[in-house]
Amino acid sequence: MADELPDHYVSIRERYKEFGNALSDLGRITDQSGPIDHKHSHLIQLAASAAIRSEGAVHSHARRALELGASPEELYHALIIVTSTIGFPNVAAAISWVDDVVMDTK
Repeated sequence: MADELPDHYVSIRERYKEFGNALSDLGRITDQSGPIDHKHSHLIQLAASAAIRSEGAVHSHARRALELGASPEELYHALIIVTSTIGFPNVAAAISWVDDVVMDTK
């Protein structure tokens, strides 16, 4: 699975290097600030991405969770368990975006 960054994100990081470095530092620091492992961190971020209806973030966190050993079933479960919180339409959209990633891995 190629971990290509979106062109727009790369462009922002290139134009605003200090800002891009701060984003990288924030991600690294938050990952190291507690006991949650990387796979579960990406499953949590997957659910949060669904809540804000960010297709790109859903793709990214689904892909990274799979790379860290998550099963497709874990990805889908991370989404359906937030249905009562974020609503079925958001979950349905996120499931279709996870389908994109899962189908690419087959």
